[in-house]
Amino acid sequence: MKTAVLFILFLLLTWNSLSEGATPLQSLIPQKDLPEGWILIDGPQVYTKKTLFERINGQADLFFKYGFQKSVFAVYQNRKDKENQVELDIYDMGSVLHAFGIFSRFRNGDRPGGVGLDSYFEDRSGFFYQGKYFVMLYGPESNPGLLGDWSQFISKKIPDRSLPPREIGFFPKDGLKPGSIQYFPEGLLGRKFLGRGFQGTYTDKVEVEGKVKDKNKAKTEDKEFKFFVAIFKNSQEAINALKHYGGDLANKGKVYQFESNTLRGEDDYRGEVLVVQRGTHLLGAIGFGKEETKIRMAEFMKNIK
Repeated sequence: MKTAVLFILFLLLTWNSLSEGATPLQSLIPQKDLPEGWILIDGPQVYTKKTLFERINGQADLFFKYGFQKSVFAVYQNRKDKENQVELDIYDMGSVLHAFGIFSRFRNGDRPGGVGLDSYFEDRSGFFYQGKYFVMLYGPESNPGLLGDWSQFISKKIPDRSLPPREIGFFPKDGLKPGSIQYFPEGLLGRKFLGRGFQGTYTDKVEVEGKVKDKNKAKTEDKEFKFFVAIFKNSQEAINALKHYGGDLANKGKVYQFESNTLRGEDDYRGEVLVVQRGTHLLGAIGFGKEETKIRMAEFMKNIK
């Protein structure tokens, strides 16, 4: 009997190990064969949902919304210059979708470094996502090159080669502001009824009133607007959300067309609105001011298989 119990416990432990993946998170922290002149001086320290506040108190709630599982932290130091250190955090977000999502909320524009599935680098920080992992690095001094080298080094240790979320490819390329696509697990565009989905920022040149040196040329400026795709469990949920959007727009703006699977109108604060239901998705553009948007919407719809 005792042997049978021990065997069952062994099977359960083995199953848990397999379900968590073949690579323990701690093993992604390099401890040997480091870049020349560098040593590990702190960590690896693992954080869970119960302890993440100890590491990033003000941002833990955001990570929880994106499916945070656990993270590991370490600090590296240059042997010749003890002030020259690199802090490393690797977050297991549970899926490539959530890893992209948290990555998309931290980047501020388009400063890629060619690491992982996508990356972003500033003077003293850099981060990237690869598979289900979101990786952040910090340095005390401005040295993007150093952080880039360390990012490449860490990336090679990560075995997950998952592809980016396919929804990123839905967005038309024309006019898309680089680095602007974001994923929200809830409250897309600040509207609870839209649930989860992606949004991207677009820019168009629009004419504005004002004097210009060349009277034959109109004065223009960049106008930003959003494209979005909300994702639902089934078509009926998408239809219900479109109806909810129509009612919301009628109360806070104007409705020009609301029939079948299409909604057109104007939001008092965000401008023109065009939303189309396609299967389990709602695709929309909001705040636009050119007819070219309809062409982009047709491409948007075509990209959803």
